[in-house]
Amino acid sequence: MLSADIISILASRGANITIPKLCSVKSSNLTGGTCPVTDANIFEKIVNTSKLLEACNSVDPLKECCRPVCQPAILDAALRISLRESTFGDSNIVKEPATTDVLSDCKGVVYSWLSRKLSSDAANTAFRILSACKVNKVCPLEFNQPSEVINACRDLAAPNPSCCSSLNTYIMRIQKEMLITNRQAIICATLFGSMLQKGGVMTDIYELCDVDLKDFSLQAYGQQGCLLRSWPSDVVVDNTTGYSFTCDLSDNVAAPWPSSSSISSLSLCAPEMSLPALPTLEASTNPGYHYNGYKVLVPIFSFSLLSVL
Repeated sequence: MLSADIISILASRGANITIPKLCSVKSSNLTGGTCPVTDANIFEKIVNTSKLLEACNSVDPLKECCRPVCQPAILDAALRISLRESTFGDSNIVKEPATTDVLSDCKGVVYSWLSRKLSSDAANTAFRILSACKVNKVCPLEFNQPSEVINACRDLAAPNPSCCSSLNTYIMRIQKEMLITNRQAIICATLFGSMLQKGGVMTDIYELCDVDLKDFSLQAYGQQGCLLRSWPSDVVVDNTTGYSFTCDLSDNVAAPWPSSSSISSLSLCAPEMSLPALPTLEASTNPGYHYNGYKVLVPIFSFSLLSVL
C-alpha cells in the first residue's frame, strides 16, 4: 500500500492531513530492516539507478506479468545491496549471499528508493501492477474435498438436478471467502474442475449447470456476482465510504472446464491458452442498491468497503 493510501485512511479516521510534514523522514534514510544498505547515497553507488528507473518508470500492465522488465530490475538491485556490508562511510565489504529475509528487506529498500524518484502517479501505477502480477498467479480460495459433488455428478451425461444442486451448494460456501480478480477466477475454476476430474467427473458440469466465472466470487444480489479487474488499479480511498472499486465480468462468462493437460501447464501468459471472452457491457442507468455494506451499481458494479480497519 502506498503512503498516499495510508495517509488517506488515517485522514478518514480523523488524523491530520499534514502527517507527511509532521512525521518527515530524512531523504537519506531508506529504512531497510535487516538490509545492510539503508543510506540513499550508498544505494546509488552500488545500484545502476539509471537502468532501474528506466525499467520501472513506465510499467506495461499487459506485458509486465508475463515478460517482466521492472521486477527483474528490482530483484537485481536488491541482490546487489544485500551482498554488501555497508557502513556510514564510503567502504563496502562483500559478504556471504543474503538470506531470504534480508533479500526481502532489500526489496523494500528498492521500493522505497523508487517511490522517492518516480512521480507519485508513476509509482502508484507501477506498484499496483507489480502487486497484481503476484496475486493473479494463484487461486486464493480454499477448496475442501468435493466428495458430495463427485458422488452426485460422476458419469453424468445430461443436466441433473441433484448434481447441479450439490455443485451450487459447494460453490456458495466458497464464493464469499473474498473478492477475487477475473484472472484468479479462471485459475480457481480450472483448479476446482481438475479436482472433480480426479474424482471421476469427466463431463463439463460447469456448462451443464450454467456455472460462470462470477460464481467463484461474491454474490451481491441474486445471480449477480462481482469480480475485480485483473489489474484493480482503480481502487481508491474515499473519506466517506472507504475503499471503492469497480467490478468486472457482471455478464455471464462461462467458467472454463479444464482439459486433460491444462492444469499441469496452466499459465495465463501462454499464447495458446484460450481465455473466455469478456462481455461488452452497455452503460447502465440503474441508480444502484445497497447490499451488506457494499454499494453496487449494475451492470458494472462499484463497491465501497465501509469498514477498512
